[in-house]
Amino acid sequence: MDAESAFPDFQIAGDGDAADAPLTPASLITIDYIEPPAALAPLVTTLYHFRCDEPVIRDIQPAAIGQICLFPHGRGELHFADGRRDPNHEVGLLTPLSRATPMVVEGPFHAFGAALTPLGWAALTGLHAGEYRDRLMPAADVLGAEFGRLGQRLLEGYRARTISGPDCARAIGAFIAEGARPVNPRHLELIVATGRWLAESFNPDVSELAGVAGYSARQVQRLVERYFGVTPRALARKYRALRAAALLSAPEIRPEDEAEIAEAFFDQPHMIREIAHFVGRTPARLTDPSTPYLAEMIDPRNLRELRL
Repeated sequence: MDAESAFPDFQIAGDGDAADAPLTPASLITIDYIEPPAALAPLVTTLYHFRCDEPVIRDIQPAAIGQICLFPHGRGELHFADGRRDPNHEVGLLTPLSRATPMVVEGPFHAFGAALTPLGWAALTGLHAGEYRDRLMPAADVLGAEFGRLGQRLLEGYRARTISGPDCARAIGAFIAEGARPVNPRHLELIVATGRWLAESFNPDVSELAGVAGYSARQVQRLVERYFGVTPRALARKYRALRAAALLSAPEIRPEDEAEIAEAFFDQPHMIREIAHFVGRTPARLTDPSTPYLAEMIDPRNLRELRL
């Protein structure tokens, strides 16, 4: 049983039998991942260039912090669990996602951009991640007209084939490096401490965050939601699922990792529900070769804030 049939609210609505349509196979998709420069690494997990020339592209975006995403080709939507649909604005900003979210695009579909860390989201946008989560917005509304103009130049250059997709992604990285603003030092201390806390175990104790950077438990809860998009308890649940998925998607899993995953969840059905909720697949399908975008987004290097 796959995530779509197990959890109806993940189904992709549309004409005819769209809800039962398979996701686009890996053989039809090309993705380049560009390592960000060392100075940009605290703000960006990866730069990317995505291409698929099929007439319709379907995939699932796992829960993540946020992305700058530009779309020179392809019109589509993200389908949120509450029934809302946001279009893929040509120069877009994907806000932090609280759960896995299906996307459907009329192709050909090309995209390039940058996946942000929690610090990158805060330093670049200044927005409260919890108040703005689960949206796909016009990037210029948040990042300003200058980025809107840069985005249009990159789109035009890409369409004219005078600038490559990876170079477009690097230009976005350069904008992030120049546009990032300093974060309150105490808040930065909290962000770093929260990453360490998440990395300590699959089920970290929320009470251990109390007192971090001199904040009370209530203040910690508010600030974690501001920078990570959800409360500490929900954040631990989300990253437990993402970490488990990253380990289970590996070609081989160590017995000690398998035992730790088993200990982390109440039982196997609970694990399946949680991974499907945040990743968009049941564990049996995490190594499905038809899901390259998913596989990259849950790769351990993209969970660097957890020191994986």
